[in-house]
Amino acid sequence: MDIENTIAYTAVLIQLVGVFFYIKNMYKGTTKPNRVTWIIWALAPLISSYLMWQTGARLSILPVFMAGFNPVLVLLASFVIKKGFWQINKFDIVCGMIALLALVLWIVTRNLSVSIIFAILSDFLAALPTLVKSWKYPDTETSLVYAGGIVANILGLLIIKNWSFPTYSPGIYFIIINFMLVFSIYRKKIISYFL
Repeated sequence: MDIENTIAYTAVLIQLVGVFFYIKNMYKGTTKPNRVTWIIWALAPLISSYLMWQTGARLSILPVFMAGFNPVLVLLASFVIKKGFWQINKFDIVCGMIALLALVLWIVTRNLSVSIIFAILSDFLAALPTLVKSWKYPDTETSLVYAGGIVANILGLLIIKNWSFPTYSPGIYFIIINFMLVFSIYRKKIISYFL
């Protein structure tokens, strides 16, 4: 197996470990995913993966694909585990509706780069409810899934052969949003460490 395959499959393994611990903590009742976020998080990366495939990307797609596949696992678990989800409020619904609109605009846009921008916008709007929840109630999230997303997408960037906006931008975005989520979860500890 060459180095690119090793990197790609390592990224997949890291993300699967992160989602395993996320679902495990859902079962314990400590992690409560926001279903609005996770539904869009399942859709947008899976469509991004398809668009990246259209540009010629191959193994570098795996971390982005896993960013969509893992939410499917979390969503399924949230319906099986009775205490494994966060109650949805009006803010969540508004963010979800705008994210879905951005997702529709992404799908109907003929320009690949513009489509990727709408995909990222959709994902970010879907992330807002979880960012707010992580900021206010950090104990309701498991950071390992997001830390794994950072590492996996960095690894994905390392194996890109054709550097173009559609191939690298989803990975960079996923690094940034996962970092924001990890920071939201640990911000009190980080701030108290420096004060």
